[in-house]
Amino acid sequence: MSMITAPESTTRDVPDREDTARRLLRTSAKHSYDPDTEIDWEAPLAPDRYFIAPHRSSLYGTALWDRMSEEQRIALTKHEVASLYSTGIWFETILMQMLIRHVYDRPKGSAHARYAWTEIADECRHSVMFSRMAEKFGGPEYGPGWFVHHLGRLLKTVSNGTLTFGAAIYVEEILDVLQREQMVDQSLQPMVQQVSRIHVIEEARHIRYAREETLRQWPRLGWLGRAYSRFILAMAVYFATTRLIDPKVYAAVGLDVDEAVAAAAANPHWRQTKQMAARKVVDFLEEVGLVAGPGKLLWRRAGVL
Repeated sequence: MSMITAPESTTRDVPDREDTARRLLRTSAKHSYDPDTEIDWEAPLAPDRYFIAPHRSSLYGTALWDRMSEEQRIALTKHEVASLYSTGIWFETILMQMLIRHVYDRPKGSAHARYAWTEIADECRHSVMFSRMAEKFGGPEYGPGWFVHHLGRLLKTVSNGTLTFGAAIYVEEILDVLQREQMVDQSLQPMVQQVSRIHVIEEARHIRYAREETLRQWPRLGWLGRAYSRFILAMAVYFATTRLIDPKVYAAVGLDVDEAVAAAAANPHWRQTKQMAARKVVDFLEEVGLVAGPGKLLWRRAGVL
């Protein structure tokens, strides 16, 4: 009973949709960035700086990590960042299509619709930024893999409002948590800090928009719609999380791919990083009622519970 009544109770406290959209539009006008001019893409990379903190690497703490040279470890974090951002492009492309579907039948003069278009423009710039960064770091072709890539076609086609915004919150908040660390870590590559700062500032608006819309959409679903949304969201979480690091990154630094994939999958440090990044969004989605039912097994297998 609590899983049904809690979201409805929370929804009564959600601000007016138009009020929120007007505030987000004002913030967008003041704090939007063009990565083509904000980031010095020609700046050389520092050979002795990590691209993510070593303890956030998928192999940190493993026997394989211990055997790697410092140069290999730095190179691994470079390719891991390229993979993370390539996966980000994959999901942002899906999100843009879901947002277009969401706004298609909305009143064209509403602030809510205008903010949706504004967010789509933000995501376009983010995808360009991530693409340039991945190319700079030597991993432009990383991604979630052929099978998950095509599953994305299904998600964008069958999503309802709850799935659109629930999935958006999950992916955006995981990246947001990691990037909040990266943007203030002076030991990392300056370009990583710059990209992280731009994304964190602009994603804060997207996360608020998605959280409030999730709370509005969820109570409108019947029991079948809720069961469907929980299971499809669990699948999206599983595949997005387990494909954050493309196995090709290990080959790029001279590691045996099968050995590295197995080491990362069994690595408690990597599991802790994923749980840390997901904790806030999992708490929110559990409160709403979206982390429940048979799909909860997929959340566990993704390593975020």
